[in-house]
Amino acid sequence: MADSDLRELGEDKSLLLVDDDEPFLRRLARAMEKRGFEPETAETVAGGKAIAMARPPAYAVIDLRLEDGSGLDVVEALREKRPDARIVVLTGYGAIATAVAAVKVGATDYLSKPADADDVVNALLAKGDELPPPPDNPMSADRVRWEHIQRVYELCDRNVSETARRLNMHRRTLQRILAKRSPK
Repeated sequence: MADSDLRELGEDKSLLLVDDDEPFLRRLARAMEKRGFEPETAETVAGGKAIAMARPPAYAVIDLRLEDGSGLDVVEALREKRPDARIVVLTGYGAIATAVAAVKVGATDYLSKPADADDVVNALLAKGDELPPPPDNPMSADRVRWEHIQRVYELCDRNVSETARRLNMHRRTLQRILAKRSPK
């Protein structure tokens, strides 16, 4: 990390990380620590809100979907206690509607997983309306399509017929797509 990045962090380097994917959470915490942040982690909405209320951090990276609810509840709690906090919402289910909802409740930016630590730092440190640079390795169109199909499949409780109906595709076509590995 360059010295200019350290200066951009300012005095308060506190960072709240909330994600229910524990291995990802540990990796991100280590990576952010190496970049000068002082991370504190939580795996639930309740844990994230407790930290936000007790010790509101200057920065936060919050997963949208957590096992005990929506990460947007943590965003709202943090925004209430610390209006100047820079908050990035992460999710494996990237959609325009959820991005709009995240920004409306106070998120600074919105990133789809998989996002690496550099993408997160760029989003956290972007100034004002300045957009962070585009990712070095964006998902391919095939991968985005596959992620969307997987998301709808999960939302339909892994019911192939219901998923096919909602995606307006033939059930057998969907079965072939689901049987394949994810594209790069």
